[in-house]
Amino acid sequence: MTKAVQLRATPAFYLTLVGLLGFMGVAYLVTTDRLSAFDTPIITWMQSWESPTWTALAEFCALLGSAKIVIILSIITMVLLYFVLKHRSELIFFLIVIGGSASLNVILKSVFSRERPTIHRILEETGYSFPSGHAMGAFSFYASIAFLLWRHIPQKWGRVLLILAAVGMILMIGLSRVYAGVHYPSDILAGYLISGCWLAFWIYWYQWYKERSQNQPRK
Repeated sequence: MTKAVQLRATPAFYLTLVGLLGFMGVAYLVTTDRLSAFDTPIITWMQSWESPTWTALAEFCALLGSAKIVIILSIITMVLLYFVLKHRSELIFFLIVIGGSASLNVILKSVFSRERPTIHRILEETGYSFPSGHAMGAFSFYASIAFLLWRHIPQKWGRVLLILAAVGMILMIGLSRVYAGVHYPSDILAGYLISGCWLAFWIYWYQWYKERSQNQPRK
């Protein structure tokens, strides 16, 4: 007989709630214009470091987090998952997370219609500001890759390096957008929170599905 797998509160479930509530809190403060005291000093401090070297790094990070590069890397990942590793369920999970995050960003930008900072533009960018598309894309892509690779790396040091690499890429891409003057810090924070919520939500269902599949009787 098949053992029933009940839905239950897991770390992914709680992370989903934390991300959602955190995003709602930031969104409320943005719409009521209560984050200037938070955003402006951070932008001013980060841009006080302006130099050709930092600007070149910001341009590189902008490229890494751009839709074009994320799409290319996503296609490579999907090819590996489907044809090389034969991990079909992981492919579906990856598609939902990446595609859903991109669609969610478009919807949220239209809803909030926040204009970009005008303090000092080191780089140029168009479109609305909140939440940051680069922050959402970076979080969804690199965090989902880290999640999928985690259980395939048996060594503890390998897992530590994986997490450090993912966190480093996510932070670099997000902070570079503040330095470039094209996003408020609250845009980046909101992007991380809502992407974290989205990713954790699908991790919750993915883990439930895998546990359910393992308890299915073999034919």
